[in-house]
Amino acid sequence: MDLEHKFCRFDAEVTLVEGTKIEGYASLFGSCDQGGDVVTQGAYAASLKRLAGEGRAVKMLWQHDPSQPIGVWDEVREDGRGLYVKGRLLETIEKGREAAELVAAGAIDGLSIGYRTVRAAKDDRGRRLLKELELWEVSLVTFPMLPSARVAAKGETPEEAIMRELAQALEGARLDLAGG
Repeated sequence: MDLEHKFCRFDAEVTLVEGTKIEGYASLFGSCDQGGDVVTQGAYAASLKRLAGEGRAVKMLWQHDPSQPIGVWDEVREDGRGLYVKGRLLETIEKGREAAELVAAGAIDGLSIGYRTVRAAKDDRGRRLLKELELWEVSLVTFPMLPSARVAAKGETPEEAIMRELAQALEGARLDLAGG
């Protein structure tokens, strides 16, 4: 019953408003991440329904650290594209203020979900198709695993974007090898 993590870089539609409000996609359907996983449409539906029925919410954490909640997700829903989230970083918490500054500066540009796999299958290419997930939390993170859904830094050339993406992939591989 270990909690797994799936990363998604902010895409062009993620916004930070008034320094504390954040919205965008935490997971994109049909995109293969660096771990070879693909989340299928509808994978979160049962979990979101169960959470709502129990009056519970998906947590907003800093770097998957359960001791560091940094805000609240006011809206978490599936649509045809993926898992959409909208929430507020809490300015009254030091880490919330820090996260807002880092996102605004472009130093943090990813979201990552914490989940448990309920149902999955392999496709003909050996990729794991995640069909049902129990969603626990959505974190702001430094190194996401889904490079296709990302935001380019202001003034970044395509070559710089490729080099940044490569550096992040290498860092993710280093962390995997280190067991973290």
